[in-house]
Amino acid sequence: MKPTNLALHVTDFLTHYLTAQRNVSPNTVKAYRDVFTLLLRYCRDIQRIPPEKLRLEQIDVELVEAFLDYLEKQRGAVIRTRNHRLAALHAFFRYVQSEQPDCMLQCQKILAIPLRRYVRPVVGYLPKADLAAILAAPDLGRRDGRRDAVLLSVLYDTGARVQELIDLSVGDVRLDEPAQVRLLGKGRKTRAVPLMKETVELLRDHFVENNLGRPEQYDQPLFRNVHGRRLSRSGMRYIVQKYARKARGRSIGAQHKVSPHTFRHSKGMHLFQSGVSLEIIRDLLGHEDTRTTQIYARANLEMKRKALEGTGSTAAVPKIPSWQQNESLLEWLQSI
Repeated sequence: MKPTNLALHVTDFLTHYLTAQRNVSPNTVKAYRDVFTLLLRYCRDIQRIPPEKLRLEQIDVELVEAFLDYLEKQRGAVIRTRNHRLAALHAFFRYVQSEQPDCMLQCQKILAIPLRRYVRPVVGYLPKADLAAILAAPDLGRRDGRRDAVLLSVLYDTGARVQELIDLSVGDVRLDEPAQVRLLGKGRKTRAVPLMKETVELLRDHFVENNLGRPEQYDQPLFRNVHGRRLSRSGMRYIVQKYARKARGRSIGAQHKVSPHTFRHSKGMHLFQSGVSLEIIRDLLGHEDTRTTQIYARANLEMKRKALEGTGSTAAVPKIPSWQQNESLLEWLQSI
């Protein structure tokens, strides 16, 4: 059977345009792929159009809007998820209009479908007491507990996205001065993030216990599952939530919904509350611009309250404490 023009464009978009021209990450390609999977299944099951017969011309504004409505009403997608799906289709049709100019009108009508506005949730971050309770939760008498203690500390110290931590290899870690890790972020942009002294000591022990100092380990995962392979996103989420539940049993706090991304937001908020500039936080977290980093300023209600009372503008800006002045990670957290 001869492939349809839609099949040709989707294949080229996913395998050539995104990877070779845009150089996006494999996870981004998978996200776009999932959108097309949902669209093809919708056309097959609801519109009764078999995927092998679906042509580009059939995907018009009416079909896309019906697909988005299906996602919301039938699949229970929230507005943010709907917008992500639509953004993927926008990217595809921007590509199509340059490849097939006779479809420009069709493409531009679809590109005119707006993203839905929605109220952005307040940044979820952990107060220092709750964070300290989670970091203290792993059982250091167990091998996996020691691994998890290092993993949680690195997750917080670097403010890494979950995929950035999963992708960390032994060779991305420098323990000699200046100690740092090299993270591969969105858009395949790399950034170097400095490590505090306490995290470096934890990583040294992790290297010794797992024999990671040998040259042949350079490309091996920094954190491995029981099969010796890289942790998955679900595995990371399980580890974080496991110790969040354990911490709730030990302390009054730690009642927040905790995910790996909560550690990233906690790092950003703690840095902001300690007086670190938004520009530095932006660079450490790998944000595209400072507007993204401003979520921490908007969420910091306590600083807003002080500003309204007239104390925020006159108070001295505190400096973030140095790990070298403390004996442990928990003491450092408590001193923030």
